[in-house]
Amino acid sequence: MLTSTRNPLVKNLKQLGLSSKARRTQQLFLVEGTHALIEAIATSYPLTTICYTENWRDTYPNLYATFASDTECPTECLLVSSEVLAAIATTVNPDGVIAVAPMLGEQPVTINKLGLALESIQDPGNLGAIIRSAVAVGIDGLLVSGDSVDLTHPKILRATAGQWFRCAMQSVANLAGEIKKLQAQGIRAIATLPDAKITYWDLDFTQPSLILLGNEGQGLSSELIYLADEAVNVPLSNGVESFTLAKILVF
Repeated sequence: MLTSTRNPLVKNLKQLGLSSKARRTQQLFLVEGTHALIEAIATSYPLTTICYTENWRDTYPNLYATFASDTECPTECLLVSSEVLAAIATTVNPDGVIAVAPMLGEQPVTINKLGLALESIQDPGNLGAIIRSAVAVGIDGLLVSGDSVDLTHPKILRATAGQWFRCAMQSVANLAGEIKKLQAQGIRAIATLPDAKITYWDLDFTQPSLILLGNEGQGLSSELIYLADEAVNVPLSNGVESFTLAKILVF
């Protein structure tokens, strides 16, 4: 059992939760909690390391057996003390298991029916909620501008409730350029604007479409607004000024 919080491995894993630079350098990120681990395994996402406590192993014997009994599995399984797990975790009360996953090379997102383009999203919880809602409504994939929050931020993974592993995502340096490419393929770009003349429900979404969502405070840039083929608003009740971006997907 690994018991020292000063162990180099523990310090290294802790950095993955704290620093986007560490994640980029090592090309690794943390998968925290049982639910996220279940989704990673269910989608066959590769894992390099799984750290777990005795209590977690005894609580989830069947889940533990799925990776511990596979002699051909390349995943390193480490029994650790609760103190070590707490030192690695980014949450106050971790549930007993943390895995480490490699960043896989991004594949271009293919939009067949409905996709999202996210510009300059800064709140990781907000982006995580968007990903979770996107999976729920069956969106093909997300394009995320390069200046948005790191897609492997621990808060994003937690906010997706494990759905991170079921969503096609691509971080792009030139979001406007990617939108133009999709428009050339016959996909309609739809800007979300508070002063648009038509509502979200008035638009026919049977045509392949890409919904454009902007920064939490500033909204969409003028460049993306100009690119859009249509603009829609989501009506709000009197006295309500705003709602989270993810709510747009469940209306």
